[in-house]
Amino acid sequence: MTQLFKENGRLVPVTVIQAGPCSVLQVKTKQSDGYEAIQIGFDDKRESLVNSPDSGRFKKAGIKPKRFVKELRVKDVVAYKVGQDVKVDVFAAGDYVDISGTSIGRGFQGGVKRWGWKGGDDGHGSMFHRAPGSIQSGPRLTHVTRGKHMPGHMGNRTITITDLEVIKVDPEKNLLVVKGAIPGAKNSYIVIKESGKFPKGSEKAKRRLHPLPPPKRKKEGAWKKEAGLKKAAAAKPAGKK
Repeated sequence: MTQLFKENGRLVPVTVIQAGPCSVLQVKTKQSDGYEAIQIGFDDKRESLVNSPDSGRFKKAGIKPKRFVKELRVKDVVAYKVGQDVKVDVFAAGDYVDISGTSIGRGFQGGVKRWGWKGGDDGHGSMFHRAPGSIQSGPRLTHVTRGKHMPGHMGNRTITITDLEVIKVDPEKNLLVVKGAIPGAKNSYIVIKESGKFPKGSEKAKRRLHPLPPPKRKKEGAWKKEAGLKKAAAAKPAGKK
């Protein structure tokens, strides 16, 4: 992460992402597969690390073996062909995107770190510091309520951050700069999609980029002055100035 200045001089925290180029490995259509989607691959790897089925698929597409392969649903597959490179220029500054990634794994953790429990007293005689304590009471003593916060594995799960604004796009270096933080550790793989809430070119996205100015508030006592003028105008006889 780093920070950049926007055109209006505002300083914003950003994340720099290497987004592409991604090669199209397969194009799925409704006639052949029942739905429309494309499979893309990113980050080359040695052929010696590829098994036979994947090696045949990459050779058929005429593409070098890839480390990360992902299938994405698209509205129209006509614009994509096998072997085509999808670059970062599909996005532009001002767009909104949803980014999915695998969160950093923390291993097995207790409830204090995993769920933010307060814990017990720190005194040596309390005999209760970070233990879970009672997990059920009442008539259901032999059962534990579903969803009860307990110690367990923390992190290493898929997380999606929605509605992130694209601050800058660098097609030459295939860099995408988005506002805010994204899930995952450094050098991990993520999936970037068009925002489902603020699609490109929609009125919602335009209003979010260029919000309306706040309404002007009247000064204190202005409404009394206006009411007095209206009352005086209504009290004047007709035909007189």
